[in-house]
Amino acid sequence: MLTGCRSLSWTFFSLTYRRLCTRRSLTSQAALYFSASTVSSIPPSLPSYTHSHCFFTSQRTSVPLYSSLHSLSAHCSGLMELKEVLQVLEQLAPLSLAESWDNVGLLIEPSKSRPVKTILLTNDLTDPVMEEAEAMNCDLIISYHPPLFRPIKRLVQKDWKQRLAIRAVEAGIAIFSPHTSWDSVKGGVNDWLVGGLGSGQVTVLSQALGGASHSHKLEFTVRSTEELNTVMEELKACDSETTLQHSVGRPDSSGIHASVTCSDSALTPSVQTLLRHNAPSQSFSILKLEKPPLPGHGQGRLSVLDQPVTVATAIQKMKSHLGLSHLRLALGLGQTLESSVCTVAVCAGSGASVLNGVKTDLYITGEMSHHEVLDAVAKGTNVILSDHSNSERGFLAVFREKLAVRLPVSVTVVVSKADRDPLEVV
Repeated sequence: MLTGCRSLSWTFFSLTYRRLCTRRSLTSQAALYFSASTVSSIPPSLPSYTHSHCFFTSQRTSVPLYSSLHSLSAHCSGLMELKEVLQVLEQLAPLSLAESWDNVGLLIEPSKSRPVKTILLTNDLTDPVMEEAEAMNCDLIISYHPPLFRPIKRLVQKDWKQRLAIRAVEAGIAIFSPHTSWDSVKGGVNDWLVGGLGSGQVTVLSQALGGASHSHKLEFTVRSTEELNTVMEELKACDSETTLQHSVGRPDSSGIHASVTCSDSALTPSVQTLLRHNAPSQSFSILKLEKPPLPGHGQGRLSVLDQPVTVATAIQKMKSHLGLSHLRLALGLGQTLESSVCTVAVCAGSGASVLNGVKTDLYITGEMSHHEVLDAVAKGTNVILSDHSNSERGFLAVFREKLAVRLPVSVTVVVSKADRDPLEVV
């Protein structure tokens, strides 16, 4: 009986899901298959709901039932509020992966709540893109680069970014920016960029670390259980935003040995609390806790190619991958167009700080300074530059597929036609 019920339930799910996919006209077979390897690589330190997150590959793999039902419920739920869309975006690329200097997340939120029906994806929010968004009555703009980055003291018309922010507020359009969280996440911008030269063994250049809430471990000794309870109550008052984790060892002649972990913000008051209760003869130590690495996540990628290519072939492959007719090339010392490329390091955007010092046959990024290119060439490394946003923009179409299948059919996701790199070869 149980087997029959499972078979009937799966048949119903399959028919319903096929009907929904047909309505979306998802003609790309790659978009229908989930990568089980991506799911298994998601670190346990991330929120539990990210385990339902799957990126797409062209390889057929099994579909976890939970992930499928999650997508199905999104399809069937009808209208979607902004906060629900933001939850999906967080699942696809947690904002905790962004660099500390970045300004990511929801940058503009309308005062009046309304269902999200149209989402516009763009690499940069410019005047032509805003006109495009207004013409389609857009509800949410996802701008890869944050249009608001530095703190502002006023909103005036003379500054073009502030002017765009005012237009968004007046039109009731929300603006969200993922920026370096898309760069860092496994299956994100940098994995897409390095894939332009073909398959290979890919590793992360600058490893992302988990955002553990507890950063320090304090080890101390108290005289009695009563004093330990008092100390713990005072420590909880110091660290109200996080849950204190503590352990207690067996008492001995010197007292009761205990340890507690706390956040950066609670370190100073916690130490002061313990010093008040700790006698000079008793032990007390502070240990800095290392954040755990997040496998597959981080800035930049290095690929050992399964099939080495020549420099000339690498150029043609990247032109096709990026949709460009021209690229800039700097040949490394002693290199020619027929030299072999076995390893390649990439970083979307302005990648010199990530690529610097990496020993490889080829660098691929958007832009590098004159002297940074000279340094690479002197070491025998070839350099391909596409201009900044050209190394990122092609990922928008990939992300559109990832996002669309997780939203109801009532939500339209569009890649901007007005968005383009400000530089062109003339």
